[in-house]
Amino acid sequence: MIIKNNIKIIIQEEIMKKLLTIILCLAMVLGCLFIAGCGETEGENSDGAKVVKIGVFEPASGSNGAGGKQETLGVKYAHSVQPTVEIAGETYEVQVEYVDNQSSNDKAPSAAAELVDKGVSVVLGSYGSGVSIAASSVFEDAGIPAVGITCTNPQVTEGNKHYFRICFLDPFQGTVLANYAYNELGYRTAYTLAENGNDYDEGLANYFTEAFKALGGTVENANFPENTSDFTSYLANANNAKADVIFAPTSTNYAQLIVEQAASKGMTASLMAGDTWDSNQILSAAEGKDVDIKVTTFYQEGGNAEFDAGFKAWLEADDQNITDNGGDSKIAAVSAMGYDAYFTALEALKAAGSTDPAKVMEALWTVEFTGVTGQIKFDDTNGDAVRTTAYIKSVNTETANWDFVKEQGVD
Repeated sequence: MIIKNNIKIIIQEEIMKKLLTIILCLAMVLGCLFIAGCGETEGENSDGAKVVKIGVFEPASGSNGAGGKQETLGVKYAHSVQPTVEIAGETYEVQVEYVDNQSSNDKAPSAAAELVDKGVSVVLGSYGSGVSIAASSVFEDAGIPAVGITCTNPQVTEGNKHYFRICFLDPFQGTVLANYAYNELGYRTAYTLAENGNDYDEGLANYFTEAFKALGGTVENANFPENTSDFTSYLANANNAKADVIFAPTSTNYAQLIVEQAASKGMTASLMAGDTWDSNQILSAAEGKDVDIKVTTFYQEGGNAEFDAGFKAWLEADDQNITDNGGDSKIAAVSAMGYDAYFTALEALKAAGSTDPAKVMEALWTVEFTGVTGQIKFDDTNGDAVRTTAYIKSVNTETANWDFVKEQGVD
């Protein structure tokens, strides 16, 4: 009797297992059918309006978080100005999808994959060349075009047909800075300071070095490890080398420390950097200090009165925007570039006549657009912006503002 009861129990357990398996399979089928049903209305919102998605691949944290937030603000403002786009005669609502790549080359691919999963038609970003390079293959494999906003390292677009950019490149920027330092400021000895392993830092320092040496100058190069906070030994080495200029194309986090420590040491050498130093955080660090700082950048506040007024009013209407902008409403060049990048994406969608990423990618090669930062078009080789001038400006330490110096090319 006991044996029969045990057999009966075993049979009942087996039946229950099979029933559970059947239920799970049915649930999966129903789930797939639900997803498929949703897929039929993909590209529409709850009101039935057509939707196109633009991805924003930017750092909101990490060493480049401050710059990433300012670049993203430009995109957000542009979206507030024009939240719809006409594609093939139909009006689409633009849905902007944001991810934080955390300024990390290791985490960039997973952040990029998030945008792929969200079904975006085109991606904008990133602030920081390293994360752009790290995520590039994810976008390429998914067949989604990306438009770099201020990622200036040549490797971002080199050898591929899916990554574009609207900014000038580091070979150009480095040469502009070297020419200005040597020919117009009369500097003959330079000291470069870059974060070890950082594609942007090392790349721009290298291009500056090559150009400065070609003019007849001498350069001593130094790299510092990640998370360095004490730069006094590097500054002492620059002083011992009798450097006229310290070229430090670093993130704003490091830049603030370099500025403060250079001032405390009474350094007489000028500080020069590329676009990353174009930040109100640098203005705050330099305020009231005896330092000379000059940078190259993409836009000078005052270059487009309508944009400046509108963007400032938009920033000041939201405390979070002011916080993300570094605490005030000064206009960073990266914000103007973010604004232009959004409208470049809209132009590509209109030219494509479709939300299909492959068609948008093809259309980007033909896009020409006059933005607040100038004329935007892409070369036929790598999809790089055709840019021939940069803005040079210096810090006014008394007013904590930027003083425009000049526009300069490489000739």
